[in-house]
Amino acid sequence: MTDLGLAALVPLPVLLSLLGAGAALMLSGRPSLQRAVSVVVLSSVVVVAALLLWAADTQGPQVLRLGGWPAELGISLVADRLAALMLLVSAIVTLAVLVYSLGQGITEEDREAPVSIYHPTFLVLVAGVSNAFLSGDLFNLFVSFEMLLFSSYVLLTLGGTAARVRAGTIYVVVNLLSSMLFLVAIAVTYSAVGTLGMAEIAVRVSELPDSVSLVIQLLLLVTFAIKAAVFPLSLWLPDSYPTAPAPVTAVFAGLLTKVGVYAILRTQTLIFPDSPLTDLLLGAALATMLVGILGAIAQSDIKRMLSFTLVSHIGYMIFGIALATQAGLSGAIFYVAHHITIQTSLFLVVGLIEARAGSTALLRMGGLARLAPVIGVLFFVPAMNLAGIPPMSGFIGKVGLLEAGLAYGSPLALVLVAAGVLTSLLTLYAVAKTWGLAFWRSPEQAHEMAKALPEPEDERTVLPAPGGTTPDGQRTAMVHHRGHVHVGPATFGERDLQTAHELRAEDGNDRDLHQLLEAGALPTRLPALMVAPAAALVGVSLAFTVIGGPMYALTDRAAADIQDRAPYLSAVLAEGFE
Repeated sequence: MTDLGLAALVPLPVLLSLLGAGAALMLSGRPSLQRAVSVVVLSSVVVVAALLLWAADTQGPQVLRLGGWPAELGISLVADRLAALMLLVSAIVTLAVLVYSLGQGITEEDREAPVSIYHPTFLVLVAGVSNAFLSGDLFNLFVSFEMLLFSSYVLLTLGGTAARVRAGTIYVVVNLLSSMLFLVAIAVTYSAVGTLGMAEIAVRVSELPDSVSLVIQLLLLVTFAIKAAVFPLSLWLPDSYPTAPAPVTAVFAGLLTKVGVYAILRTQTLIFPDSPLTDLLLGAALATMLVGILGAIAQSDIKRMLSFTLVSHIGYMIFGIALATQAGLSGAIFYVAHHITIQTSLFLVVGLIEARAGSTALLRMGGLARLAPVIGVLFFVPAMNLAGIPPMSGFIGKVGLLEAGLAYGSPLALVLVAAGVLTSLLTLYAVAKTWGLAFWRSPEQAHEMAKALPEPEDERTVLPAPGGTTPDGQRTAMVHHRGHVHVGPATFGERDLQTAHELRAEDGNDRDLHQLLEAGALPTRLPALMVAPAAALVGVSLAFTVIGGPMYALTDRAAADIQDRAPYLSAVLAEGFE
């Protein structure tokens, strides 16, 4: 049996986040206290997650059965090495994103709004992520996904712009369909085995006819593949994520798709170890890698480029899961942890670029290496890590996966090895192109190119312009419209992006990016609370390189556990398994 003292920590990440959400809601009229509650809660979650990882690694899976019900009837929360590692990485990332959002100012609410929704919603999102990693039964996992859905929809549509509502609608419709499919899978599973506890299902599924087992497996796999953005179920992602504020996009890109990957990893290894569907998953991984990266190199906006690389690199994780070997699973676990930090830090840095340059459109940017060298370094380091440049953690993870593919040796696995190398090279091309256009060329060159471009569709976005004022003393903001930038009073406060309907460019300024730089209309210094969290996450990604050996040893142990299944089943069912 698990030591009860350590097992008592298991529900704390979820409970702390939910209690913090309630407290933040009650303190909506006290923004300083609200911010303090959110930071303290997420800092506490980091500490608890670190303790759980230590306990799971040294003493085995930590299990708590809520209400004392038996495993086949009640809800079990399980923190084994895999779940605890994911929990710790996600806690670090969400804390950094929260601090970044405080610096950016998107947590400030309209004074006429009855409640302040950002902090409660963000903490509910954290609770959903934590619950998903710790869940030991399918229905509780479904509840976790629903918590993610309604909180992420609110965060995605902050500001209420037309683009955000449209993107949010696509996101919600797709996820509601996947939730309906998940409910069907839960119903079929319960009718077949009489329980929803994953450990119990793992024991009983072998008694089912092969056809019934395969139907359950495919239903769950398709459900989680939608949430993980596995091709061809990934088409919704590039249009949904880039419209959100930078910290929201960062936490979505870093975490939400990885929850889907985690669900695939957990169910494939625990419930269906004898039916890995290797060829199907290898084919999906191949298509996800290549379609995603080809989409990335065709983009002229940094956010959309990163959204496509996100899809592409999901393919590496599915590759490791498909192999179903210890080496493949270990590489997949390492790559998930690495990619959470890399993708989140990149989107946070893109938020810095947007605030400093007023745009993320590559064809209208230039000279950032001179104007903002710190941002240049903060973008360059994780971008090279994403591309897998040695000796960074991206290189370590990719080498582990490619070696696992070579050891597996099937023709399709060898094709995936080649595709993995090609995808890495094309990722390097995509981020190098971004660097060359946004950082190396001069603003004057970007200005000349922008004048030759066709007019884009009639849509406006707005950014704060910190430090500027109109003649009557109002703070200024920037409206990006048809390739030009209008500077005017920010009548609704300093928020990340607002609609043109919420801002009146009363001074009539109509300047492109080059002219704004000449006029000094762009901010010369960004808030430390924006720069520091982004730099911290870049540092965490580099720390993965420094501790690459011990980190990979930990993922090897986690892979051995989930492949063996005995530690998990013994801890949850309180029995011995061979």
